[in-house]
Amino acid sequence: MKDNTPTPSGRLDPRLDPAANPALDPAEDTDEPAFDWMKPAPAARAAEEEGAAGPAASQPESRADRKAAEAAAAEGAGSDPAPAGRDAAAGRDAATDRDAATDRTTKFRQPSPAGSSAMGTRFSEPKPFSEPRPFSEPLPTSALQVRPPQEEVERRNAEREQAARAKPVLPRFLQVLLAIFYPVILLVLAVRAVTSPLFLWVEYHRPGFPGDGYGFNADDRMTYGSYAVDYLSNWSGPRYLGELVNRSGEKLFKDGEVSHMADVKLVFLSAFGGGALLILISIIAIIHLRRRTPGGVRRGLFAGSIVTLVLIIGLGTLAALGWQQFFTEFHRIFFAAGSWTFALEDTLIRLFPGQFWIDAGLVIAALVLITAVVTLILTWPTRRRRGLAPARKGRKGADGEGDAEGSDVKDDSGTDEAPRTGSVRPVNL
Repeated sequence: MKDNTPTPSGRLDPRLDPAANPALDPAEDTDEPAFDWMKPAPAARAAEEEGAAGPAASQPESRADRKAAEAAAAEGAGSDPAPAGRDAAAGRDAATDRDAATDRTTKFRQPSPAGSSAMGTRFSEPKPFSEPRPFSEPLPTSALQVRPPQEEVERRNAEREQAARAKPVLPRFLQVLLAIFYPVILLVLAVRAVTSPLFLWVEYHRPGFPGDGYGFNADDRMTYGSYAVDYLSNWSGPRYLGELVNRSGEKLFKDGEVSHMADVKLVFLSAFGGGALLILISIIAIIHLRRRTPGGVRRGLFAGSIVTLVLIIGLGTLAALGWQQFFTEFHRIFFAAGSWTFALEDTLIRLFPGQFWIDAGLVIAALVLITAVVTLILTWPTRRRRGLAPARKGRKGADGEGDAEGSDVKDDSGTDEAPRTGSVRPVNL
């Protein structure tokens, strides 16, 4: 028989009463994690939840009642409606902000669903909002902060020292060219100075110069000799000398003499052209050395002056020991055999006797020697020209030996030499 008697309103249904049915008591069910939120919270957590729910519990009235009360207060303030309206609006805004904060707090503090409770989560905490960091590329110098291995560091240091000690090839090559070209240029310029009307005038009018036994006076020699000298430096053909006649109307120069003068002209023009080319190359080398290698021009000219002195002293010694042999061998180098020998009555021998060539050789040697000596003096590698500080004399002490002050010097490469006291000072390369 079933009991269908209704349960009084003041009584609790025995089927739902935890006291009558212990199985419904959540406090006794410790094995079901889904009902953890129904258990009484500890004191600390209860205080936290109570503090979080404080703002919402402190509002006894609903939002509609609060807005109605604020509107009534605004209508009752009739003395100053504008400030009252502003105060009411400010109050409504503050209340709205407070309600929004309360709603957010309540929303985040609400119990999570049963599924989340089963996972062991009591409340769903809001995640803190963080702005995305802007993308930034690594700095170009970030790789410099990474130190390479020690072997790589040593290899780079060795290459750096080798590059610092290595001397460039081009400046050295240009200095060698300058030293070789310098004596040749001086010799060509000295020959050009001798083959001039000025030297002819000095020779024909100087005391002791042998006269012509066949009738040429000084004016005749100067006139005819100037034609021969001019022919060596102009661009005229053999007719320039072949059509000249003397006072009696005969040809001044024979065909053999004209042919030899044509050969001499070819040698002279080749020498002058080569000398001009060497001068141009030397000027380019000097400009390059002045811009790139300080002291390179001085070293090249210094070496060239030494080479010139050695060369001119050697040739002068050979000429002094046997002038006739020296003159013959010189002609054999540049001219064919038999094309440069003439009789004493021929015009070339009468205009340019043997004494003329001796004087010409002496003048050429003197000009080259003086220029080389002056160049040697001007380019002598003194400390000032090398850019070094002048050496200071050490003060003598009681034992008679100079102290080490001012004894440190530098060599041509700019590195410090060891002090003279015997101690070695480290050099920073």
